[in-house]
Amino acid sequence: MVHDKTTDMIIVAFRGTEPFNADDWSTDLDLSWYELDEMGKIHGGFMKALGLVMEKGWPPHIDDDRRSLAYYTIREKLKQKLNPNNETRFMVAGHSLGGALSILFAAVLALHKETWLLNRMEGVYTFGQPRVGDKKFKEFMELQLRRHGIRYLRYVYCNDMVPRTPTDDLTFLYKHFGACLYFNSCYKGKVLEEQPHKNYISLFVWIPRFFNSGWELVRGFILPLIKGPEYKETWSLIVLRLWGLGFPGLSAHNPHEYVNATRLISRRIYHQLQHHRHPWKTINGCLK
Repeated sequence: MVHDKTTDMIIVAFRGTEPFNADDWSTDLDLSWYELDEMGKIHGGFMKALGLVMEKGWPPHIDDDRRSLAYYTIREKLKQKLNPNNETRFMVAGHSLGGALSILFAAVLALHKETWLLNRMEGVYTFGQPRVGDKKFKEFMELQLRRHGIRYLRYVYCNDMVPRTPTDDLTFLYKHFGACLYFNSCYKGKVLEEQPHKNYISLFVWIPRFFNSGWELVRGFILPLIKGPEYKETWSLIVLRLWGLGFPGLSAHNPHEYVNATRLISRRIYHQLQHHRHPWKTINGCLK
């Protein structure tokens, strides 16, 4: 959590899955549902990572000095930092698992009717975020985002496998919501309701994904020559891209892709958002 004094904005960033952290992987692979009548069904693993205590559920307040629970700790720190008499606002963001926790943080604030905090929330920005809930949860969150004027943008890079999981089908029933800012492998972006090929497992697109992984490997050597040395890729990323040839979509989830996408983004994509159906409020046609 940092406070940008220039814009008077507090940024809360949730970290993503660490490659060699067994607890993180256990969280990601826990596909059990956690259901709340008013909210719908939500990914149980993500809820536990945010601070859900199964025997207690989501009480508005919790007294447990034995451990720090993410949701309650962050909420209290925000209340301490946000002065009711000033205009300071906050945003939440995260990559991968961190993106899932970002939107669920807003959801639990709504569950607890933390109206004051929700009205100070500028937006939720996620990068390579997996799906987190079912259709009822999607509808609940769209209502909350609209009611409190919260901007919610999902950045999705090309063939990134994570935003395409858990699947949106008759088996798992997961749904995305919010505006999707989709970037292809040339970092050209557009605003969509859902990323192309919404589910990862598809035999029809495996061959194009394979060739695209090869292009990304080559692009890693070309981009620094065109855009400058700051775009040079590390050897570890190059090795990851080689692995991606056998597992298309793996290297596309790397945070490096999202850093490049946000650096090379055209301002025109934000103008597209003005004409896109979205739940947050506008003022005189401009994004709030």
